[in-house]
Amino acid sequence: MFKNMTKKQKKLFKRILLAAVLTIPCFLIPDKEDVLFTVLRAVAFAIPYAIAGYDIVVKAVKNIKNGQIFDENLLMGIATIGAYGLGDFSEAVMVVLLYQIGELFQSLAVASSRRSISELMNIRPDYANLAASDGSYKQVAPESVKIGDTILIKSGEKIPLDCTVLTGTSEIDTSSLTGESVPRAVGIGDALASGCVNISGTLTARVDKLFGESTVSKILEMTENSASRKSKSEAFITKFAKYYTPTVCALALCMAILPTLFVGGFREHLKSALIFLVVSCPCALVISVPLSFFCGIGCASKNGILIKGANYLEELSKIDTMIFDKTGTLTEGKFRVTDVKCENGFDRSSLLHYASGVEFYSDHPIARAVKNECPDMTADKVSDASQIIGKGVYAHVDGKEVYVGNLTLMSEHGLNANAESGRAETALYVAVDGVYAGVIYVADTVKPDTADALAGLKKQGVHKTVMLTGDKTAVGEKIGRALGIDEIHCELLPADKVTLAEKILSEHKTEHPKNFVAYVGDGINDAPVLSRADVGIAMGGMGSDAAIEAADIVLMDDKPSGLPVAMKIARKTMRIVHQNIVFALGVKIGVMVFTALGFAFAQNMWLAIFADVGVAMLAILNALRTFRIKE
Repeated sequence: MFKNMTKKQKKLFKRILLAAVLTIPCFLIPDKEDVLFTVLRAVAFAIPYAIAGYDIVVKAVKNIKNGQIFDENLLMGIATIGAYGLGDFSEAVMVVLLYQIGELFQSLAVASSRRSISELMNIRPDYANLAASDGSYKQVAPESVKIGDTILIKSGEKIPLDCTVLTGTSEIDTSSLTGESVPRAVGIGDALASGCVNISGTLTARVDKLFGESTVSKILEMTENSASRKSKSEAFITKFAKYYTPTVCALALCMAILPTLFVGGFREHLKSALIFLVVSCPCALVISVPLSFFCGIGCASKNGILIKGANYLEELSKIDTMIFDKTGTLTEGKFRVTDVKCENGFDRSSLLHYASGVEFYSDHPIARAVKNECPDMTADKVSDASQIIGKGVYAHVDGKEVYVGNLTLMSEHGLNANAESGRAETALYVAVDGVYAGVIYVADTVKPDTADALAGLKKQGVHKTVMLTGDKTAVGEKIGRALGIDEIHCELLPADKVTLAEKILSEHKTEHPKNFVAYVGDGINDAPVLSRADVGIAMGGMGSDAAIEAADIVLMDDKPSGLPVAMKIARKTMRIVHQNIVFALGVKIGVMVFTALGFAFAQNMWLAIFADVGVAMLAILNALRTFRIKE
């Protein structure tokens, strides 16, 4: 534990230890009604008091000079100095010691909860190996590399910028971004996100984004700014402490003066007032509530979920309606060939061969799905390739005239294609030298964890799920019904999505004013809705800066299964926050009332110490539970 301490923490620990050791012999001095022994005890206890508590008094004085009069340092300073003045030397020293132990404990707790986020911050690359004109490589700052430059990424190095592999194969550790422990295999043409680590092979890559626009920069910026976005609970505690502290100081003053004016006994009443001040110190609330949110954000980051602020974590806990984009969110966004129907003597192999030739120069997702089925197709086999807008594509493949497209294209060439009704896939009809050859069915695939994710959301209190998609009704409804989506809207333009989302949000606010609506999308086309929703959640896509910019929460592993995990973390965080508020206020108010009413058991500095330091430490321990989540 001592090794992991900062210099400041080590210094405080040594002060506490030294003060504690020096306090022990002080108790050996007899507590007699004698001037000599009283002076000896006062001097003896003054040494550990000064060692352990000098900074409390210094901070209080500095804060007064800066206009921040009422804080825990002032309360502790008045209470302990007052106790010392009344001759309660041991109580004054023990209050200071235990208060400092609580401060050290709090500091260590924050450091522990910060560890996951600190690890995230370590993704920042130190350098890039930039290719020079003579073929050599030199180390430069990532900020100096331009788009289109070639960089070398050696085994064990961080990927410095978002780039595309030009040569080499390797495995990439993406855990710093996604929380995924299994390495990802990469090769020529694969995109790499900055901040990940190259595990095995050596790669050369073309830089796609400047450092300031890279994934790592966006994440670092977001993480650094997250602490500034306070939740409503944190804002309440801050405002509460602002009025609470001067109020209890005024009450303590009244407790010391008013009873004395009527019944006398200033010493006893002053001691009660000092105990009241120790008890009233708002440390437990001021520390534990922000710490709970900090731990929640840290736990989320450890699971590959980046949350831009505590306010979004709090709102996420109150989500009961979730709207989804389909392509790239619930589905892979990657098409594959699902079926091939051949006609007029053509077989599956020849049909895919001719179709892949026609699609050879196209980068459309559907074209890529067809080409993946025939990887041996080469450019020398294809000529005269052209697009027929709204209908399909045309080319000569192996000297044969090939058309691939929709039914309209087939009809224009006098071909009777066999169209199957009721199929949700996209159909690509193929004609070779004026002969109808068959049809290729292509479809997007649902992500493997989508169904489990939606079931998990139901368990976390999401009562209504909605899917918005631009796909045809047959496609959208087939996928939506299979996943158990409550409400499905298809054939929507981007503007239609915004309009419909606005309507859902408006109706929801009227019917459920205390709950929120989240929108889950995968990038720039969803940005308007992501921004408008109560909580915008984006699939990070291993480098989608548009998603990181627009959303409040980002799932870096692109998996919908992160959604119920995020909600579980959010709800656990809020439970712990509420527990700490109720516990801290309940104990403190109870002891303060008993002290003010003059109950004998409450006229004890040790009870005050428990009500302050003890409650704070228990609240901190409870807050740390936020950092651990059971699957």
